[in-house]
Amino acid sequence: MKRTHLPLNGLRVLDAAARHLSFTRAADELAVTPAAVGQQIRALEDTLGVVLFRRTTRGLELTPEAEAGLAPLRAGFLQFEEAVRAMQAGQSSKSLTIAAPRDVTEKWLMPRLAEIAARDGDLRFTLIAADEGLDFTEANLDLAIRWGDGPGGHEGEALESDGMVVVAAPGKTGGALIGWPGSPEGTPLIRVTDAGLAIDAAAAGLGRAVVPHLLAARDLASGRLVQMGDALPSRQGYWLVAPLPQWRQQKVKTLVEALGG
Repeated sequence: MKRTHLPLNGLRVLDAAARHLSFTRAADELAVTPAAVGQQIRALEDTLGVVLFRRTTRGLELTPEAEAGLAPLRAGFLQFEEAVRAMQAGQSSKSLTIAAPRDVTEKWLMPRLAEIAARDGDLRFTLIAADEGLDFTEANLDLAIRWGDGPGGHEGEALESDGMVVVAAPGKTGGALIGWPGSPEGTPLIRVTDAGLAIDAAAAGLGRAVVPHLLAARDLASGRLVQMGDALPSRQGYWLVAPLPQWRQQKVKTLVEALGG
């Protein structure tokens, strides 16, 4: 069913003028001129085909037609306010759904979320494994982490990283290359599906892996891995991304700041 076009600005002016029975005081409330209030009322009368106010020796009076519509009009405005509050409720929510590649979740995201949750015990996270083809609407996502040279059509912020590093188990730095889809070309001793598994294979002594420093940092700090040479610059990296509506949400802004800090 096609909805009737509602002259919402005019109805809002009608509500104010009816409460004050004065175009001047209604104008003060609405931060417009009395002439603008009068124009809105006349336009509303033309649209509705009824007279809403009459001027008498005692001042401004509502017509019976206007009085008949005021109660449902004000009830409608209350419904609008409830609708707005309901839509804004997610802004104060402490639940966030995040999509990220499996290795990023294991090696970087979960430890960071543990630190963030330790500072705010009300936070709740849902983690989804995802590499490509993110559908924020279908998955009800708040934020995602993607690998690339930019945010990929979404709003985004790059995660700081030293680029790519060559890592190996202590005492095993002379081993063969471990391959994964993001590693340099070559004939590896073993090929795995992602950088996280390449890190674990290197830690197990199966060879050397060229992986994002972001994912290897904790294993390097713990001594599980050692770095061979300097970090290698990379055109690509990990990005925190979301469509503009999600990116604007305060809970997402707060999480992005915490993850990027």
